[in-house]
Amino acid sequence: MAISSAEAASGTRLTIRLPDDFHHHCRDGAKTAAVLHHAVQRFGYCLMMPNLQPPVTTTEMALNYKSHIMASMPEGSFPYFKPVMTLYLTDKTTPDEIKKASSSGVVGCKFYPAGATTNSALGVTDIKNCYPALQEMSDQNMMLCIHSEVTHADIFDREPVFIEEIMTPLVTDFPNLRISMEHISTKEAVDFVLSSPDNVKASITCHHLLYNRNHMLVGGIRPHLYCLPILKAEIHRLALVKAATSGSKKFFLGTDSAPHSTDMKEAFCGCAGIFTAHAAVELYAEVFDKVGALDKLEAFCSSNGADHYGLERNTATITLEKKSWRVPRTFDFGDGKGVTPLRAGEEIKWSIAAQE
Repeated sequence: MAISSAEAASGTRLTIRLPDDFHHHCRDGAKTAAVLHHAVQRFGYCLMMPNLQPPVTTTEMALNYKSHIMASMPEGSFPYFKPVMTLYLTDKTTPDEIKKASSSGVVGCKFYPAGATTNSALGVTDIKNCYPALQEMSDQNMMLCIHSEVTHADIFDREPVFIEEIMTPLVTDFPNLRISMEHISTKEAVDFVLSSPDNVKASITCHHLLYNRNHMLVGGIRPHLYCLPILKAEIHRLALVKAATSGSKKFFLGTDSAPHSTDMKEAFCGCAGIFTAHAAVELYAEVFDKVGALDKLEAFCSSNGADHYGLERNTATITLEKKSWRVPRTFDFGDGKGVTPLRAGEEIKWSIAAQE
């Protein structure tokens, strides 16, 4: 779906295929409706993360969660929004559960190394424990979605160590397993994905494209920029920008929008997660515009991910315009406390003009 010549020449307005988000935290209870208010305006497919409390470990739980999401949709017509469900992989996930999930429309399983991130205590302790389930996933053509960090290394080195210790043998042992390395954050991950077979691809967040660790730490700690994987040095941010805007089919949009109430972020031990659902597509547009790659935005946002997941591309469109708007300092989070969004109180250079 091409940008018109007039729009491309002006660089102020473009219409692209409706984007997808292949990494989204929709939360549970009353919070789900608050999160969906933002997501439905920007995305077609939305891959729902299963690290709830309790985690979504069975097909029945995944289908119940999907029903909850659909029942929480905001008023108004958003016919293009489609929640895509995953299971939370554990040491005890069985091949039979994988078969059941696949036949029920669950597209994949999320591999959280135990203790690596929010609500991951019940995650995988040893990838070898999951090999029977992974073989069944490969046979069923399901996706393995990976939080690619170990827990025993320095926090800034956890992704490269994971690639060396787990990813490399995993790709060798399961040559036909479709893999999504989620929210990659290092040059090493970019290089690994580019050198891997076509079944291995990666999502990239807008916050890892926009910010490095200095933004989070210099001049005082900014808790609303604390996420896992943690923001890295500038050399890694630049490698991610180069990969995302290159036109390579190996990389696609995955926001990892992970809202927590403001008091949980601004606490003595603040939790990890950045809320970007309110402006994700607009922020990606900023990144691509800055490096003169708006013509590559649609593939990254709207085609590469759907192709990797084996889903039909959206037929609806979204129109963006280079028109600044100021982000509110807080949004409703369905819990009476509110959530602080990325760029709270600041301007974003692109905005959404229409979805149709």
